[in-house]
Parts: sequence; structure tokens; C-alpha cells
Amino acid sequence: MLVTAGPTREHIDPVRYLSNESSGRMGFEIARAAAADGHRVTLIAGPVHMETPPGVERVDVVSALDMLAALEEHFPAADALYMAAAVGDFRPAERLECKWKKKEEGGGAAVLELVENPDLLRTVARDKGARKVIAFALETADGPKRATAKLIRKNADWIVLNGASALNAPDSSVTVLDADGPVWSAEGRPKAETAERLLRLLSLGSGEGPVEDP
Repeated sequence: MLVTAGPTREHIDPVRYLSNESSGRMGFEIARAAAADGHRVTLIAGPVHMETPPGVERVDVVSALDMLAALEEHFPAADALYMAAAVGDFRPAERLECKWKKKEEGGGAAVLELVENPDLLRTVARDKGARKVIAFALETADGPKRATAKLIRKNADWIVLNGASALNAPDSSVTVLDADGPVWSAEGRPKAETAERLLRLLSLGSGEGPVEDP
């Protein structure tokens, strides 16, 4: 079992970076539940302050390119991937060796040139074969439509849709979809509970059909 968790950091200079509010909690809970269930688990973690779950092999990374390298190393030996990390879409075109002194330079507004990061999940999942891939989508509008398009584009088996309220929170509301539509949903449940339920996707198989939260 391969799990990714947390944000990435895209450094501007030695002390500044672009990132997001992901705490990594969902990915860590999935890794914890999988190890407790007897799976051999590798957790690729962005920069977060969380303890490694018992029995889990942890690989720490910082940037999106770091995470891609770790995925390419570990995915070939995995049976399933839970891509719960919140990977930065862009990175600075140039990382400065010294602290950026734009304010001292004057001239008003600063301009930061960005370049697009690779699509990590699409890169590793396009040749996934029999491996199962569970993607995640945080959306603030048109969630089901955008999540379904993402699932197809990234060659995933399921996608977990949630919203911004899940960031840095112990609970989350999620809807799990496959190519046929919603599979099940859970409103305001602890992430540890949702993680255990997400693990059961591997034994249930896709095409389970619409299921409401009990």
C-alpha cells in the first residue's frame, strides 16, 4: 500500500515558499488504518508535523518534484495508491540562492514567475495495470462534475471529493465516486473513521452503486 499525505512546498528562496493548508491528517489516518489491517505501508509525506503511524515506512519529501521521484520509486511495487497529498500545481521558475530583497529594491508590485508542476498522479497512474488508485479532489464549486473529470483524466478507480472545510480539521465530509457516479458519502465524520471505510474500497470493487451515509 502506498499513501501520500500533506502539502508540498515550492521554495522561492531559502526562507520563503508557496504551499497550502493541508495538514496531512487524512493520509496519515489511511496509512495508520492500512498498517493496522496488516498491509505493508509506505507513506510519502510532505512537510507536516505528525508522528509516523506504527508499522509504517515513511518517506519525507518537500516539493512536488521530490514527491514525484518518491512515487516513481515506490509505485511499481505497490498494489494500491491512495493519493491524499495536496500537491502544488505551480512552482517558481527560479529558486533564488539568497533571500529575495524586492522590497528594498523598490518599484512597487513584485512579479513572481511560476511554471507548472508535473501532474504526479496522472504520470504514475497512466500505466497502473491492475493496481488500484484512489484519487482525492478538493473542490469549492461544481464538485461532482470536476471530480469525475479528474478521475477519468488521471486514470483512477475512485476519487474522494471533499471541500475546503476539511483542511486542518479532524473531521471531513466526503463523497466517493467512480466512473459511474457516487458510491457513498459521509457527512462530518472523523477522518480516522473515513480512512477505515476508504480501505474497504479495495475489497468491494468499483461499481458498487450509489450508497448514502448510514
